[in-house]
Amino acid sequence: MNRVGSEIAAEPLLFTWDSPQRQKTMLAVFLVLSLVAHALCFYVFQIVYPTPVSVLPPPARITFITPDSEEGRTLLRWIDAEDPAVAFTTNPAPGARLGALPKTEHVPFYSTVKPLLKELPPLKPDLRIPSSRPPGAVHSVTRKTASARGIARTYIFFSKELDQFGAPTLPQSGFAASNEETPETLRFRVAVNDLGEIRYCFPINSSGDPALDEQARLQLVRSRFSQNGQSGNKPGSDLVWGIATIQWGSDVARPQQAPAASVTP
Repeated sequence: MNRVGSEIAAEPLLFTWDSPQRQKTMLAVFLVLSLVAHALCFYVFQIVYPTPVSVLPPPARITFITPDSEEGRTLLRWIDAEDPAVAFTTNPAPGARLGALPKTEHVPFYSTVKPLLKELPPLKPDLRIPSSRPPGAVHSVTRKTASARGIARTYIFFSKELDQFGAPTLPQSGFAASNEETPETLRFRVAVNDLGEIRYCFPINSSGDPALDEQARLQLVRSRFSQNGQSGNKPGSDLVWGIATIQWGSDVARPQQAPAASVTP
């Protein structure tokens, strides 16, 4: 039994069961050194590097030159002597008034130089007998000529494609323009059915007056042809396209006039 205990005592232990006095001592030493180092740093930065103080610039000073002292009087006399404005200043004469003109005597030019006068031509009376027809302005007589041209009527023409329907019958109506400009020739593309009715009417150009364009379109839509188309289909099933041209005349009423008379196909 003693032998077993001695063998166990000879073997090293896995854990050290000694008192940690050495570690506590080292920790205390490190704390003291840290405090000393911090105190030294605070001392160095407070003494060697003091807080900077901003120095304000000196206040501005003004020096007045007064004749109270001899130096001031000497400097003022030197400034007056060296002033360039005094050298170029015209001093008025004593007793002269400001803005007064000098007294000068007016001498007219004709008192020294005698003008040359022209002599009158001799009087020669005209003894000729006066004319009974003295020259004068020519009186022009304007002749009133009757207008050779009458009132030109507005015509509506259809292209050759629509000749198979015969002569068109147009309603009696007048055209009224909305402005004073001369309207241009108006053209429409129309489609006529077998019954001689105009089913479609599309403007190709404009006359320059929208009111006249609408009146012309209504005039064409109300028109009828005298003959039916030669087609074997049912009535109204086939359309023939053509061109309708409206040539304006002088019977188009202007804004200050009344609507004109009828339109001749």
